[in-house]
Amino acid sequence: MTITDRIPDTPLLDRARSNAGYALNKMAMGLSTPAGRAAFLADEDSYLDCFALSPAQRAAVKARDWAEMVRLGGNLFYILKISAVDPTPIRAIGAAKAGLSLEDFLDQRLGKVTNG
Repeated sequence: MTITDRIPDTPLLDRARSNAGYALNKMAMGLSTPAGRAAFLADEDSYLDCFALSPAQRAAVKARDWAEMVRLGGNLFYILKISAVDPTPIRAIGAAKAGLSLEDFLDQRLGKVTNG
């Protein structure tokens, strides 16, 4: 299924994208439980096998490609459950979604200057 965004480079979580991301969001929501987190950390591939992820969704999770997960229907609130297991700071996810390095994101979006 191809989803066309009405605003270029802005994946809106509309009905079509939400439906496309159901398995991805269900997988991420499973990380809310201690058993889900333990299974994910013990054997990520086996955990992912328990869900009907598309090959693209699976690849995005494995690569921790936050922007791609959102483009593929991942709801940010669920995707953050994956980042909590790693852990990946939310500002790194924001930078990835904006297509910026973390330093540029902190400087441009948050007004924080970083030291080389």
